[in-house]
Amino acid sequence: MSTLAGEFKSAYSAGSGDALAAVFTPIGTQNKPYRLQSFYDFTNAASLQKDLSFALFHGKSLKVPRAEQTAWVDIFAAYWEAVGELLKYEQDWPGASLVAIFTAWKKVANALIRGYSSSAGIPAWTLPCLYTVGKYLRTFAINADIKAAPQGASSFGFQDDVAADIEKNAHLEEAARIINRMFTLCLSDRAPMEESRKWGIYQTTNLIFKTYFRINSVGLTKNLLRAINAQSADLPPLEAFPKSHIVTFEYYVGVIHFLDENYAEAEKHLATAWSMCHRGASKNRELILTYLIPCHLVTTHTLPSDQLLAPFPRLEKLFRPLSNCIRKGDLVGFDKAMSAGEEEFVKRRIYLPLERGRDIALRNLFRKVFIVGGFEEAKEGQTSLRRTRVPVVEFAAALRIGTHATGRTRIDMDEVECLLSNLIYKGLMKGYIARERGIVVLSKNNSAFPGTGV
Repeated sequence: MSTLAGEFKSAYSAGSGDALAAVFTPIGTQNKPYRLQSFYDFTNAASLQKDLSFALFHGKSLKVPRAEQTAWVDIFAAYWEAVGELLKYEQDWPGASLVAIFTAWKKVANALIRGYSSSAGIPAWTLPCLYTVGKYLRTFAINADIKAAPQGASSFGFQDDVAADIEKNAHLEEAARIINRMFTLCLSDRAPMEESRKWGIYQTTNLIFKTYFRINSVGLTKNLLRAINAQSADLPPLEAFPKSHIVTFEYYVGVIHFLDENYAEAEKHLATAWSMCHRGASKNRELILTYLIPCHLVTTHTLPSDQLLAPFPRLEKLFRPLSNCIRKGDLVGFDKAMSAGEEEFVKRRIYLPLERGRDIALRNLFRKVFIVGGFEEAKEGQTSLRRTRVPVVEFAAALRIGTHATGRTRIDMDEVECLLSNLIYKGLMKGYIARERGIVVLSKNNSAFPGTGV
């Protein structure tokens, strides 16, 4: 116990929330691999409270109010019990289990919440403890759910999907409810801003976002956003929070809008996350780009550059084949690339916006027809203008090439006109179809294909 007690006293004296949170990290460190075993061995259940109180607060080194001392002793008592379950599991004791670890760690979380909620509450500078305990609560819940999941159990031909889903994440859903209490604890604090728990709001929000995404309850995140928006006037400005809190928050808010197909709003939040994200945080930057690239594709019809994708091999593998086919107007290649990456696209929930890239590939194919058509003969004293009246049959011929159609394949002119109308409707082409003359009349002055320079 002397190790953990010393860590606690040192962190508390220095007023370091991060150092205090490290005390509640339930793993051995490189320098102190047996810190948990030492903590557990120093006492027993019968004299736990007395021994903890003496180890933590005996002497005059710390000036801690009596009520707060009681709160810390209760927290450490729950921590001692959880450490015991961890050690039993690591040492293969009979009856030890991941579920028992989660159950014990719940007591740590609840004791900490009570400590913050009491009249002589734990000071707000210790908030990193709340996040650390919540983070491991989520980890232990996931482990417990994996262990509790039935391994090939027979259902006798019946499968109750609803019950199966409930059982699958039972412990994580319980963890989500506790983390939600941490969120409320931070948001509802009425203390002066310099000593308010509101400074922990985005870190706890990020933790519960992460949990809701894991249990496929993204819809519940909107309740959190509504609560934050309702209290926005009482919160510190966003830029006053640590960048790490805000980058993660903006990322999740962007993904929430992305899944609602609100791509313009998603792009705004994801772009903020991208601009604030540390250049060395390659994994985080890769996650942001996973959704920002499809957003750009939908909102601005732009493709990722080779330079952007180069540092991210996995994203390059996902997006480079699609980008190449879209640029070339290769519809068959695009369909093959979508099929090849379908499993990953669906898993990451980006399949539908990427599918819209086919319209851009078609636009680029038809743009080639416009460019190859050349210029109309200029009248005397005037500059040459591109041909803006293009026969529909030329677009049909391009479609035959883009779809790798054989000589026997019939291209339906009504289908070609439908595709052209769709591009015009979506703003990818400017013009109209003169059906009686069988031509497409395109806009002049380099605006026939907006955003492409022609």
